[in-house]
Amino acid sequence: MLLPGWLDADAQLRLVAACREWARPPAGMHTVRMPTGGVMSVRMVSLGWHWYPYGYRRTAADGTPVKAFPPELGDLAHRAVADAYGGEGEHVSGVAGIAGAGAYEPDIAIVNHYPHGAKMGLHQDRDERADAPVVSLSLGDTCVFRLGNTRTRTRPWTDLELHSGDLLVFGGPARYAYHGVVRTLPGTADPALGLTGRLNITIRQSGLFD
Repeated sequence: MLLPGWLDADAQLRLVAACREWARPPAGMHTVRMPTGGVMSVRMVSLGWHWYPYGYRRTAADGTPVKAFPPELGDLAHRAVADAYGGEGEHVSGVAGIAGAGAYEPDIAIVNHYPHGAKMGLHQDRDERADAPVVSLSLGDTCVFRLGNTRTRTRPWTDLELHSGDLLVFGGPARYAYHGVVRTLPGTADPALGLTGRLNITIRQSGLFD
């Protein structure tokens, strides 16, 4: 479900400011090296649980405790799921609809910063132990987002532009769809955000326990 312009200008400004605080060390924004040796072109910071390829832990990349999951993001995610399931969004062509959200308890956020030229290959979000919907918020530059099928990284897929303020929620049969960012469109962000590149905040329910 896609809800264009879900975040107004003030909400976007508040989130950009919050991301800057979350990005500060310790347990701040960092680059990620994959097991194959490659380095992701995005930089990220995790909240609640620290994501690493391919799992979660309570310590960040610098060895310090991961920052807490902010209650305001939990409130935002609950509202996002309610709005999406309430029928206000646009069904993305080519993927199955979302099943009922049920008891939704988000406890993880991953903030990705896409500088100019950054992208993310098609992947599935399979490291969580819950199949609750993923809430995705876009800030800054527009990107071309590719939402594929649940079986392979090949077609069929749907390419759509995600603009600053857009909300995308995917769950149910589409929860494990392959997805990624093909490219960003530099210079498309509102200058008032004071942001170079794109920020993406994904909010998830981990199903993990200490």
